[in-house]
Amino acid sequence: MRATDPEAGSGSFYASADDLLRRVDLPEFQSLLQFIAASIQRTAQQANAGLWPPGRNALQLELMGVWFQIQNGATFHDVHTHGNCSWSGVYYVQIDPPEARSSHKDFGALNGATRFYSPMFPLLGGAHIDMGNAFLQQATLDVNPVEGDLVLFPAFLPHKAMPYVGECDRIIVSFNAQIRAPQGDQLFRYAGA
Repeated sequence: MRATDPEAGSGSFYASADDLLRRVDLPEFQSLLQFIAASIQRTAQQANAGLWPPGRNALQLELMGVWFQIQNGATFHDVHTHGNCSWSGVYYVQIDPPEARSSHKDFGALNGATRFYSPMFPLLGGAHIDMGNAFLQQATLDVNPVEGDLVLFPAFLPHKAMPYVGECDRIIVSFNAQIRAPQGDQLFRYAGA
């Protein structure tokens, strides 16, 4: 796909368009999408336990975009969030094994990791630190990727693909999803609404 993309450069980082749902028609890809959709459904159901009212069984999951990224040569994807969706995720297709990645002289265990930033992270700037706000002090969570792992997260959560150098390219499939109800999606009134 990269070879047929007129926008693709020859560098160590590439991100496809987010239209793989329309462009890829392979049984293996369909199996991956089914696995992703089922995982999102289970995760969202657990995250919303007690909030989804009875009768909302007809919830529809829609993948809003699916794309892949390739990185190597110390490239990275800087801090970002995903809009127009409630859930996002990354499926690790290919990456060096953890022991090989962590032996990198400069990046160590963070070589190719996915870093998530706490929603409290912006509050730490200038904040007084003592044991009273210890819950704020763990500002990041680093996920060390393994081929075949799927990581789901709320789309608003800031995250970053850390720099990566490896024998294999770091290849991921990323996606955004919405879960809609035919009766409407808003359960609670907002202040002033």
